[in-house]
Amino acid sequence: MSTETTPLSSTPRTTLRRHRERGETDRTALYQVLDAGLVCHLGVVADGDPVVLPTAYGRDGDTLYLHGSSANGAFWAADGQRVCVTVTHLDGLVAARSVFSHSVNYRSAVIFGTASVVTDEDERWQALRVITDHLIPGRWAAARQPTTKEMAATAVMSLPLTEASVKIRTGMPKDDREDLELDVWAGVLPVSVTFGEPVPDPEQRGEIPLPAHIRDRAS
Repeated sequence: MSTETTPLSSTPRTTLRRHRERGETDRTALYQVLDAGLVCHLGVVADGDPVVLPTAYGRDGDTLYLHGSSANGAFWAADGQRVCVTVTHLDGLVAARSVFSHSVNYRSAVIFGTASVVTDEDERWQALRVITDHLIPGRWAAARQPTTKEMAATAVMSLPLTEASVKIRTGMPKDDREDLELDVWAGVLPVSVTFGEPVPDPEQRGEIPLPAHIRDRAS
């Protein structure tokens, strides 16, 4: 897959209407938002109803792979259909002097495109490796590989990163000038996602040392 850094597409669906100054046009910004996330949300119309599915994902160049169950009807309904996928990071709660000026610091990506359920077996294996190693780098090689039955129970969807937008807010509150004299605390409450100390499975056989890829992910 191509990883050449090119500007993000500009289409009616990806053109920002509000706070255009928060938009990013560098494709690298899209990669950074996606690579930092763990769960995406897939929006699709299934049987006439809108459905939003949270799911694990991974990026391979300019292709996004989503993990699902072969028994998930909504997942299969997305095959060949126009879908929307979002990834959002909450980085801070922005407390302003006025309620109206409160905000959040965030990084978000919105991807539009036609989804395809992956049927080629080689690509399916590659996609599952990408998704697994996106969640825990190095885990695919360390764990048992899927059986034929497990592969049959697993669905993988691909979505090209052709049409996407990225929006980022950072910094302090933007109060009106007349509100700056108010005796109200203003600032940012930072938010972060962290990993805790790895907890071994009590049914684990014997004394198995903590592998480097788990230790690295937790650090």
